[in-house]
Amino acid sequence: MTQQSTEPRTTAEEAGDGSRQPAGRSWLDRYFHISDRGSTLGREVRGGVTTFMAMAYIVLLNPVILTTTKDVTGATLNADQVTTATALAAAVTTIVMGFLGNVPLALAAGLSVSAVMSFQVAPQMSWDNAWAMCIIYGAVIVLLVLTGMRELIMNAIPLPLKHAITMGIGLFVCLIGLVQAGFVTSMPGPGGLAGAKPIQLGTADMLTGWPVLCFAFTVLLIFLLQVRKVPGAILIGIIGGTVFSALVHQFAGLTVKDWGGRNAPVISGSIVSRPDFGLLGHVSFSGLGGVGGITIGVIVFTLVLAGFFDAMGTIIGIGQQANLADKDGKMPGLNKALAIDGAGGIVGGLAGASGQTVFVESTAGVGDGARTGLASVVTGLGFALCLFFTPLAQVIPTQVAAAALVVIGSMMLTNAKHINWDDPATSIPVFLTTVLMPFTYSITAGIAAGVIAHVAIKAVQGKWREPGWLMWVLSLVFLAYFSLNPIESWLGVHH
Repeated sequence: MTQQSTEPRTTAEEAGDGSRQPAGRSWLDRYFHISDRGSTLGREVRGGVTTFMAMAYIVLLNPVILTTTKDVTGATLNADQVTTATALAAAVTTIVMGFLGNVPLALAAGLSVSAVMSFQVAPQMSWDNAWAMCIIYGAVIVLLVLTGMRELIMNAIPLPLKHAITMGIGLFVCLIGLVQAGFVTSMPGPGGLAGAKPIQLGTADMLTGWPVLCFAFTVLLIFLLQVRKVPGAILIGIIGGTVFSALVHQFAGLTVKDWGGRNAPVISGSIVSRPDFGLLGHVSFSGLGGVGGITIGVIVFTLVLAGFFDAMGTIIGIGQQANLADKDGKMPGLNKALAIDGAGGIVGGLAGASGQTVFVESTAGVGDGARTGLASVVTGLGFALCLFFTPLAQVIPTQVAAAALVVIGSMMLTNAKHINWDDPATSIPVFLTTVLMPFTYSITAGIAAGVIAHVAIKAVQGKWREPGWLMWVLSLVFLAYFSLNPIESWLGVHH
C-alpha cells in the first residue's frame, strides 16, 4: 500500500468555508477535503466499499446475539426485524458520520453492547425497556461529549499509550480475523471446560476444510498485492478471494454448512429481500422504576464503559492510521465524531438494533486509502442496500472478509517504532495495553490496564502530578471496572 503523506487539517480548515480551496475542484472534493488529505475520489469509494465488505457480517451476526435471549416477559425478538434494524441503524449513523464528521469511521451495532443488552439487560426487563436503556446510555455519552469531557479524556491519554492502543487494536482485529476464519479456534476440555491450550491452530492443531484455505489464499493474495504496491490491494484481494471461494464451493461440492452456516459464496433464491421495520420506535420508559435504581445504575455504567472506551480506542487508532492526528495524537474535529458516535446509542435504541459504535473494521477502508467522510457515506449506502439486498451481503464469505482484518492488524503494528522500549515507565503500560486487548478480547480492558499502570508507575517514581488529575480519575474508574463483579455482589445486584 502506498501511504499518502498528509498533515492534519486545522479546525478552521475543517469548517469548510472554502476560503483556501483552489478553483476547479468538484463539490465532493471541496466538501470532504479529499485533495487536502492526499486522497482521491477513487480511493474514498474503494475504501468505503472495502469497509462495508469487512463489516457486512454484522447484519447477520447481530440478530444471532439479540435473538438468543428471552426478556423478563419471556418474549424473544424476531430475526427479520432485527436484521432490518441492524442495517437501518448502521446506514443512518455511518452516513451521518461521513457528512457531518468527515472522517472514515463506520458505525454499526457494537457486539459488546449487544451482548450486554442480550445477556444482562433483557433478562431483567422487557425489550421495549431495554431499548430505553440503550437511549439513556447514548444520551449520557452525548452529554459527556457536549461538556467536553470525552475529548478531554482522549487528549489526556499520553502519546505512547495512544500508539499502544493502535497496536493493541491491530492485534485485536488480527485475532478477530483468525477466529472468524477458523484459522484459530478454542480448545475445549472435558465437560466443555478449557483445555491445556486456550486456543489452537484450526481444529486439533490442523487446518480443516476448504473455507479456511480460502482465507489463507486471500491473506496471501492481499500481502502479495501490497508488496507489489498495487492500489486497492485489500479490495482486490477480497474480490479475488470471493471468486476463488465461489470456484471452490462449486467444484468441491461444498454446502452453506461447510462455511460455518454463515456467508457462503453462492446466491440461492432471490437477491431481493423485504425489510421489516417492526422494531422501529418500540421504546418504553414506563416500568423502569420497578427494575431498581441500583440495577439501572449498574447497567448504564456497564453500557457506557462498553460504548465509551471501545469507540475511543478505535477512533484514536484509526485517526493515527489515517494520518488525521497531529504530532501529539490529537485529531482535529474530534468532538463532532465523538458526538455522532454517542448519538449512535440513541439511534440504535430507536431502531431496535442496540447501540451503534465506531467499528474497528473501519481500518480496512483506511488501509485501502480512505481518508475522508466520503468513504463512510459509501459504507453507509452499502448498509442501506442491505435493507433490500441482504442476500448479496451473504455472498462474501466470512472467511474472506476476515483476511482483511489480519492484513490491517499487521499494518497497525508499525506504531511500535514510536515507542521507547528501553524506558520501563513507557514500555510497561504500552505492553499491557497492547497485549490485553487481544488476550481479553476487549479494547476497554487494554486501555484500563494501560492507564492504571501508567498512573501507578508515575506515582512510585515520585511524579504523581505528571499524569494529571483526569488520568487519576480514569484509573479509579477503571479499578471500579475491574472490580465490578465484587461490587455488584456487595450491593446485592443479581443478574
